[in-house]
Amino acid sequence: MRCRSAAMWIFLALRTALGSVEVRWCTASEPEQQKCEDMSQAFREAGLQPALLCVQGTSADHCVQLIAAHEADAITLDGGAIYEAGKEHGLKPVVGEVYDQEVGTSYYAVAVVKRSSNVTINTLRGVKSCHTGINRTVGWNVPVGYLVDSGRLSVMGCDVLKAVSEYFGGSCVPGAGETRYSESLCRLCRGDTSGEGVCDKSPLERYYDYSGAFRCLAEGAGDVAFVKHSTVLENTDGRTLPSWGHMLMSRDFELLCRDGSRASVTEWQHCHLARVPAHAVVVRADTDAGLIFRLLNEGQRLFSHEGSSFQMFSSEAYGQKNLLFKDSTLELVPIATQTYEAWLGPEYLHAMKGLLCDPNRLPPYLRWCVLSTPEIQKCGDMAVAFSRQRLKPEIQCVSAESPQHCMEQIQAGHIDAVTLNGEDIHTAGKTYGLIPAAGELYAADDRSNSYFVVAVVKRDSAYAFTVDELRGKRSCHPGFGSPAGWDVPVGALIHWGYIRPRNCDVLTGHNPEPWAAHLRSQDYELLCPNGARAEAHQFAACNLAQIPSHAVMVRPDTNIFTVYGLLDKAQDLFGDDHNKNGFKMFDSSSYHGRDLLFKDATVRAVPVGERTTYQDWLGPDYVAALEGMQSQRCSGAAVGAPGASLLPLLPLAAGLLLSSL
Repeated sequence: MRCRSAAMWIFLALRTALGSVEVRWCTASEPEQQKCEDMSQAFREAGLQPALLCVQGTSADHCVQLIAAHEADAITLDGGAIYEAGKEHGLKPVVGEVYDQEVGTSYYAVAVVKRSSNVTINTLRGVKSCHTGINRTVGWNVPVGYLVDSGRLSVMGCDVLKAVSEYFGGSCVPGAGETRYSESLCRLCRGDTSGEGVCDKSPLERYYDYSGAFRCLAEGAGDVAFVKHSTVLENTDGRTLPSWGHMLMSRDFELLCRDGSRASVTEWQHCHLARVPAHAVVVRADTDAGLIFRLLNEGQRLFSHEGSSFQMFSSEAYGQKNLLFKDSTLELVPIATQTYEAWLGPEYLHAMKGLLCDPNRLPPYLRWCVLSTPEIQKCGDMAVAFSRQRLKPEIQCVSAESPQHCMEQIQAGHIDAVTLNGEDIHTAGKTYGLIPAAGELYAADDRSNSYFVVAVVKRDSAYAFTVDELRGKRSCHPGFGSPAGWDVPVGALIHWGYIRPRNCDVLTGHNPEPWAAHLRSQDYELLCPNGARAEAHQFAACNLAQIPSHAVMVRPDTNIFTVYGLLDKAQDLFGDDHNKNGFKMFDSSSYHGRDLLFKDATVRAVPVGERTTYQDWLGPDYVAALEGMQSQRCSGAAVGAPGASLLPLLPLAAGLLLSSL
């Protein structure tokens, strides 16, 4: 009786886990359905439980929908599909494939160049590129996604193919022959020895797949090849003897690293574009992962070795490749942390975010927040200028009463974007959940998107004090309320505990004196936060904080790559003050105003790169100083009290200058 009760409990548990006592495997093609049915029969004859049934879908995406709808239970997906299945449908990876014991359940996407070339990851624009095939993981998805995510490649209107065709100086992307940009994307392809199959996504194209893309580089057709970590070593040093590669040596090639350096082809574990996750079996969140693995583990124990009646990891008998599982699979292993984010990893996730842009989800308009009549006029002219050049999405101008009103309207979904300064960026991020989509660059040779706040003192024994000995010293400020001369230095001193305002009054006993002229930089030093001093030119290492540039802020559900893609294409046409296209993005003089839409000092709009949150954009020092200052603001504080005079710039003889460099 007790055994019958236990059996019934197991039966009910299985029904709860899978909706039935079968595992319904979803297939995406006729050959895959045939292999699945053969696997089902082999499992049944071997007495494996639960029973395996095969449900045929029309594609991997369709199978994901069937699983989410409880009409199927499992399917093996690649990284991109795992990302979509997890993000859109809540599916989880439970069993992973292992291809190489050295790297486990992953492999690495790398960029390879000839050792004799001077190409780096930062100088890829204009070089000739070799890819394994359109939409292939390491040959297309990862490198293109990485270039977009890092801001090196801008994409307007989700048109990734157009962006790539304009970025490289010609490519071989097998499978791109049917696209509108085949002239550029297939320019380096050669076909077979008779010239047939040019740019085909098949072995007819000599530059197809991993070895083919490397051959494209080795034969000099391209300058860079996007392949997997083992490709070079598998095709050099006499390991294989292809007609084109028997003299190739691995030492003649190098990898491009993300930090701009290069490395030996054997150093792929630290020099790569992304770690690529292996394919994985995905199921619904409520499915028993252990049950799925136990079934597949018993299957691979019986049907993965040579001579077995059914081959789980071979598709040769069906005239196809990679049916149900990749043919290169050595074994299946259980996945411990069953979330798509943990399985894919941060590098691959970033690459996928840069690549996945659905034109059908792109709004027709980008609604820009404007705050004054001159800004409305400039925004209107910008909208017309962009439209005439067919830039997408089109601009619509929406008026608001204040920066905070802009933030409220963006959060509510009534407006899409606004350019804000550092303090407003902090409010937009912390209070309204907005994120940066693009920034401003103020000096062509400075990529930091910021400037430095420093404390300057005389190089004199009479001024031999440090930053923690400022009490009682006389200070000089460019102006009350300015970020560099007031907010950051005073906020930093409050944050560090050197200033403790009473009743929120930070304006106490400053003594105005006339300005002193004829000053030399070598007569002054900087006070560092750690108590040391530094030369005036060493401000990058000795400063109170970096003031971030202004940034375009949007809702977190906005595709930031389309925002930057629009601005990047626009500034090529309208960014130069001497352009002849009838509109100037970074000049407000025609509208009798200053810094309208963008600061007039801007030389280019720039991508945010990895600085995708307000904290990342502002930096920890600036945030700390700003929050130190804001902590003293309260209703009726002396900061805004009548009669609180603005502080004039005091002479350096007074002791301390708080300013920016």
